[in-house]
Amino acid sequence: MKLRFWGTRGSLAKPGPDTVRYGGNTSCVEVTSSRGTRLVIDCGTGGHELGRAIMAEGKPSRGHMLISHTHWDHIQGIPFFAPFFVPGHAWDLYAPQGFGESLRETLAGQMEYTYFPVTPEAFGARVRYNNLGEGSFAIEDVTIHTRYLNHPALALAFRIEADGASFVYSCDHEPHDAGAACGTVPLADEDLAHAAFMAGADLIVHDAQYLAHEYAAKRGWGHSTIDYAAAVARTARVPKVVLTHHDPIRTDTMIDAAVSDLRAVAGDGVDIIAAAEGMEITLGSATDATAPADHAKVAGDAIRQGPAAGVPRVLLIARDADIAARIARSLEDEPIALTRVCGLADAVEAGDLAHAGLVLVESGITSPQAIAAAIDDAGVNDTPVVLLGGEGPTGDVAVDRLDEPWSCEYARTRIRTWLMRAECHWAPAAIPHDEAERLAALHALRLLDTPAEERFDRLTRLAAGLFRTPVALISLVDADRQWFKSAAGTDMCETTRESSFCAHAVVAREMLIVPDALADDRFSDNPLVTGPPHIRFYAGTPIHAPGGQPIGTLCILDEKPRDLSPTERGLFADFALTVEAELARPA
Repeated sequence: MKLRFWGTRGSLAKPGPDTVRYGGNTSCVEVTSSRGTRLVIDCGTGGHELGRAIMAEGKPSRGHMLISHTHWDHIQGIPFFAPFFVPGHAWDLYAPQGFGESLRETLAGQMEYTYFPVTPEAFGARVRYNNLGEGSFAIEDVTIHTRYLNHPALALAFRIEADGASFVYSCDHEPHDAGAACGTVPLADEDLAHAAFMAGADLIVHDAQYLAHEYAAKRGWGHSTIDYAAAVARTARVPKVVLTHHDPIRTDTMIDAAVSDLRAVAGDGVDIIAAAEGMEITLGSATDATAPADHAKVAGDAIRQGPAAGVPRVLLIARDADIAARIARSLEDEPIALTRVCGLADAVEAGDLAHAGLVLVESGITSPQAIAAAIDDAGVNDTPVVLLGGEGPTGDVAVDRLDEPWSCEYARTRIRTWLMRAECHWAPAAIPHDEAERLAALHALRLLDTPAEERFDRLTRLAAGLFRTPVALISLVDADRQWFKSAAGTDMCETTRESSFCAHAVVAREMLIVPDALADDRFSDNPLVTGPPHIRFYAGTPIHAPGGQPIGTLCILDEKPRDLSPTERGLFADFALTVEAELARPA
């Protein structure tokens, strides 16, 4: 696979005579596998020139844009990325998901009327939005692993594997232990876990905005030193590190000097270079190219289908009123419930541990071992524990720390990260208990992937007209997809099962009505809601094979919220019986 750097600057674009060699555009890296799968990692101002280059290819593009986080210097190129505005092009966007947020709306914020003359509604390409958390997923022949970074916004590192090689993109990230910024302190705890994520990779592209002596004044801003980046590479035993996200004040000459100084003290274990616009790096080879990834072997858990149901709960055990007030300020704009007690015994007595998704403990109140034992007794022994301040080892108990000095903004992001790691997110519909029998009944009909038939198309046209909806479908829910035997009002032919509304109706074995998908925790950030066909209203009623197994649904969709009256619900159920009768009739 080939990497090409289109933007290497951090925080602020800085074109000019002093940044000609390393570049002044903000972060953007293009990755292309030997089979032609195209990824774009971050879309800072460097994305503008990349978009022009893609358009110059003279053919519709298919690509996948991975956004590490949604700070401006990583998304400012999106409104200027030409392929998004041209019909025929197709792109998927991926970015970290917070609580109750729509990725599309987050990315569209910088394109609001006050700031920009056009909105995402002007996109002519097919653009789909995907939420990410920690985990793994596959895109064609590329496997991607994700891990949260230490930054004042929810941010992810990406480990990309293809063509027999792998590299890690880690930008923006700050050492968890401030002492590690100098690059000479052995990495421990979360910093060691950060390095472990990169172990065995061929290359690291790492945030390196600061020099070691600058870090003290920049602590909490969410960036690494060049010394820390080199230490991570040494610890992970990665042979090459590319320093990126260059500080706006750093001229070409200053970058040369910094790299030279770092090489002098780093020794021969790691090849250290600085990222430059236009630089290309090839990893692996076409002879090592793999077939498109076996999705069954890739967890796919990094793709989040929507926000978690319910309100995440944080338990704060703290006596210090100032700490309690700061934590409360950190969460005042978040849909997170905060409970404060002054001691572990109080939390146990009130039963708070059993409901907490995260436990924050003021250092010195009680030992990590006592907290772990109490959590275990409450039957929730995977609940993360975070110490607020303090020093020294924590024994055999896995805890993290929020070290002073910390800002409310920083605490907010760290709490979101801990909760996102532990939270049980909304998931696709469950698998029916009799799935094998259900699939056998579906496949016995021999309808999957067959040409359109007027006997079914007539029914979806009538359903769309009768219920005054723009779209009506006969959906068959297969093992890993839903396929449309008939589709009125759309040219979609299938979607993934994970995003299927109909799969929920099949499991429930009854009519499913969703008056407003955006107001329903199960569906509000579903890719079929945030992207085409922008479902707001859904109604689906199961259709059954002749033996009685639910094999799919008759469903109707609308881009506007609405509902069905009791009379309409009865008619809708009757109409599904008509579809079933047609299924039982020989073609």
